[in-house]
Amino acid sequence: MKKAQFNSRWMPYALLMPQMAIIGIFFLWPAAEAIRSSFYLEDPFFGTGTFVGFENYSNVLTDPNYRRSAVFTAAFTLTVVFVSLGLGLLFAVSADRVLRGQQTYKTLLMWVYAIAPPVAGLIGVMLFDQHIGPLTDAAAAVGWNLQIGVDYWDTAVAITVVSAWKQIPYNFIFFLSALQSIPSSVKEAAAIDCRSETRRFWTVTFPLLAPMTFFLMILNTTYALFETFGTVDLMVQDQPGNSPVTLVYKVYRDGFRGNDLGGSAAQSVILMVLVLVLTIAQFRLIERRVHYS
Repeated sequence: MKKAQFNSRWMPYALLMPQMAIIGIFFLWPAAEAIRSSFYLEDPFFGTGTFVGFENYSNVLTDPNYRRSAVFTAAFTLTVVFVSLGLGLLFAVSADRVLRGQQTYKTLLMWVYAIAPPVAGLIGVMLFDQHIGPLTDAAAAVGWNLQIGVDYWDTAVAITVVSAWKQIPYNFIFFLSALQSIPSSVKEAAAIDCRSETRRFWTVTFPLLAPMTFFLMILNTTYALFETFGTVDLMVQDQPGNSPVTLVYKVYRDGFRGNDLGGSAAQSVILMVLVLVLTIAQFRLIERRVHYS
């Protein structure tokens, strides 16, 4: 195989510069500015600030509302990740077995992925509306008085359901492609050795999906922590202040609505550290159990 060579030693660096510039402008610079602002009491109107050291961090960590949002974010993230992964895998296995009408089945499952998170939030508001929402009527039929925007736990359930529903098609696409990449010879050998489809799936098929499952777990965690912002915003923006919110939405609400720029910056730094620790833990603990060959 012929190796690619550059006539100029500076060409590789020139090709990397646009990407490095984007990372520096849109990630490193804002991150550094957030760290700097977290040590100041910022004036949102005149752009001045007073150095307060770790006071913003102390106020955030002792705030019961922040702890409540942190607990909700943890439960919300775990639920969204496992529900969306589980249903995505279930639909992918079902689609892989369909022989006739397979394309129609795939299309019906994938079209939800084209919906943007704010649009998904708007759909969720309509589905859970107290007057015209079909899901609210369905809950009332079994004796559940679902009150979105009034009851904390009802609102939490609605946000979780809509967020997981939005992510299922994404997982379905990747799981289906992974299933269809398994050689037919492996499937035939497994069918000969084990007659039980359930046992065959957990002992042969699912271990082969381990790399894809790990990859999707990382992406789904990132989605639940950050990309659900639009969904949460649409579903709680006009509701009472005790509605459940994720940590990333609390950063926005305290910073841009409450004008607490220093406290908001401290929250964003804490969230950045938590995500970094979580990512390292996932790669250290979970990836060891993943076999790529």
